[in-house]
Amino acid sequence: MGKFFLLVAVTAIFFGLSVPASATEKAYTEHCSECHGAGRLGGMGPALLPENLGRLKKPAALKVIADGRAATQMPGYGDKLTDTEIAALVEYIYKPLPEIPVWGIDEIIASRIVQNGPTELPEAPIHNADPLNLFTVVETGDHHVTILDGDSFEPLWRFKSRFALHGGAKYSPDGRFVYLASRDGWVSKYDLYSFRPVAEIRVGINSRNIAVSADGRWVAAANYLPHSLVILEAATLKPVKLIPVIGKSGKSSRVSAVYTAPPRNSFIAALKDIPEIWELSYEDNPEPVATGLIHNYQPGFEEGEFDHGPFPVRRIVLDDYLDDFFFDQSYAHLIGAARNGKNGQVVNMRVGRKIADIELAGMPHLGSGITFEYKGRAVMATPHLKDAAISVIDLHTWKTIKRIETKGPGFFMRSHDNTPYAWTDVFFGPNKDLLHIIDKRTLEIVKTLRPAPGKTGAHVEFTRDGRFALVSIWDVNGALVVYDAATFEEVKRIPMNKPSGKYNVFNKITYSSGTSH
Repeated sequence: MGKFFLLVAVTAIFFGLSVPASATEKAYTEHCSECHGAGRLGGMGPALLPENLGRLKKPAALKVIADGRAATQMPGYGDKLTDTEIAALVEYIYKPLPEIPVWGIDEIIASRIVQNGPTELPEAPIHNADPLNLFTVVETGDHHVTILDGDSFEPLWRFKSRFALHGGAKYSPDGRFVYLASRDGWVSKYDLYSFRPVAEIRVGINSRNIAVSADGRWVAAANYLPHSLVILEAATLKPVKLIPVIGKSGKSSRVSAVYTAPPRNSFIAALKDIPEIWELSYEDNPEPVATGLIHNYQPGFEEGEFDHGPFPVRRIVLDDYLDDFFFDQSYAHLIGAARNGKNGQVVNMRVGRKIADIELAGMPHLGSGITFEYKGRAVMATPHLKDAAISVIDLHTWKTIKRIETKGPGFFMRSHDNTPYAWTDVFFGPNKDLLHIIDKRTLEIVKTLRPAPGKTGAHVEFTRDGRFALVSIWDVNGALVVYDAATFEEVKRIPMNKPSGKYNVFNKITYSSGTSH
């Protein structure tokens, strides 16, 4: 499209070349609403409102609609829409809604559904599978979830999920309960002993992900809309605190993600629209008060200080945005990167400030990074969403010790303590059907697999003992492909409907260095 496209599109925006509003709304319905919601409030994709588009200027939005967006499922529409139609869509999504629905504490409380209470759940599993070697498999093709036996590789339970489920399943510390979050704000809890739903609650209109505290008492939810964090009691999914996310400058922000940091007894939140990291301590928090609600957080504390009351918020102010981040195994250091393709930052969580920059151009996908030992030193490895490479970083010096060239940009990387190999996909580009296997001892690619020619192979996850690696074929006529992790030979192929991700109970609750946390 190039400079000519931008010239035409910008001219269309600023000098009145337009298409009828009804035609623009029809184009939005046809091309955008499935992912971004009929009311522009978000779904599988983010909400398209001026309140959420502060970091995306109109000229950049023109290019995104025309060419798509790297590292997302956003396709380009330059071959389907004219320059004028794209310009009209940009104007449409930047136009404020007459009224944005309110989703506050009253709405959250009213949405809660209890399917099975504690007295209705068994004391022991009703199945014979190893409870810690189960996989939760998210099938986005038809909005279902499958619970898979990690020993027999047989499906044990399949149930319908909420719309646009986020792939990152989270578990209670004992592995009994799985918590899932959907893009339209629903948090759901399921019992893996009885294969029954327990409870659901809608925490927002457009949500990103959830985290479960290391002590198993709390669930934190990150919202794009409204700009908030919500704390739930894990046992009941009752809301206990609603935290409006407002930065030091007074600007509110979407929350990109929230994670738990077990050694710190805290949740860590990445903020989309302000250059801050928030840490919410859950250490020694009391049980919810009789009403089930702790007083809402009021912003205004000073930089580096904590607010008062349960779940105090510590704010670390940085000099750049951090959309995504990664922890070392001690959780003392946070390695973060913004989606601007620039260098990463290392934040020492003990002192609350940046201590180093990292050479991480090419938009690293740090949320999918792994750690391991290489020649006696701790290193991290991460794929890049724009570069055909894996970066290996020394976790002591913060220097890049190697860039491993691949056949294309990748999205997910996984390993296990019991294997000398790391697996990474080639998620983007003409080689999206390839998987590379890297020897962690030499940092060399030793094998390249093609599980399903022409179809995206992605998101490797290992069994509890690390003997087998499971790969997703991202297609409505897809599958989970099981490989022997030592020989790289295919063991089994399980048909599934676009299995976007699968999450092993043991690897997740032990915070394995080879998987996402």
